[in-house]
Amino acid sequence: MADVTGTTGTLVLAGTPIGDVADAPPRLAKELETADVVAAEDTRRLRRLTQALGIHTTGRVVSYFEGNESARTPELVEALSGGARVLLVTDAGMPSVSDPGYRLVAAAVEKDIKVTAVPGPSAVLTALALSGLPVDRFCFEGFLPRKAGERLGRLREVADERRTMVFFEAPHRLDDTLAAMAEVFGGDRRAAVCRELTKTYEEVKRGPLAELAVWAAEGVRGEITVVVEGAADTAEELDAAELVRRVQVREEAGERRKEAIAAVAAAAGLPKREVFDAVVAAKNASRTGPAEGKGLS
Repeated sequence: MADVTGTTGTLVLAGTPIGDVADAPPRLAKELETADVVAAEDTRRLRRLTQALGIHTTGRVVSYFEGNESARTPELVEALSGGARVLLVTDAGMPSVSDPGYRLVAAAVEKDIKVTAVPGPSAVLTALALSGLPVDRFCFEGFLPRKAGERLGRLREVADERRTMVFFEAPHRLDDTLAAMAEVFGGDRRAAVCRELTKTYEEVKRGPLAELAVWAAEGVRGEITVVVEGAADTAEELDAAELVRRVQVREEAGERRKEAIAAVAAAAGLPKREVFDAVVAAKNASRTGPAEGKGLS
């Protein structure tokens, strides 16, 4: 697509409904109708969306998904460099947030091409708001690794995270993920499983991780977002057993004991000596056993 003025085009990231099509932002219909190129994660779902909105695309429609993202990005950048207005939409929510888009945005920015957005529904923010957990500080962790060992490793990395955490998960892996979270974070850690947000069968299940893991074992369907309470951030809430557990989690993730103790102490706002003493006491107790330990002062 040539542009005789030499002016580059614009990349538009457009949010699409996460469930209820009535949530589509008003600008979305206009952008879909007028874009020179519409890059869609699933062209069939795009067709259903335009039909629901009662509109037609006039530009070229191309697929842009995980399997062809690397190969198609240069083609779209070339169109943008030639002056095209390229609209990027994914199946639901905001492009680039656990969906295709990052590579294209990075490539456009590198070429000094304008990038803008049509704000839309977000499963992350919707679930966070509905969870009933603290929202003043939060972080988004996306999808956890599929393999059990890698999943545990990732969870151990954020075991001491104080902010509320938001995760995406596939329904068939939800029970294993919640069980792993209960193992690493503790079964009493509060969480909320948000299912089918804004859809007919929307459900928000709140409770301790251990209870949610049992509930999910019965089988859960639909789009899933999990919100988990952050780690306790006051020293008063951390007893010796919890300090030892946190050190063990870090050691199992590959940290040396010295560094693990220092990190746990810093996160808890405690002197390193206090955490060290708790670890040593636990180690001695495991060696002596309850019977021998009775005679120690």
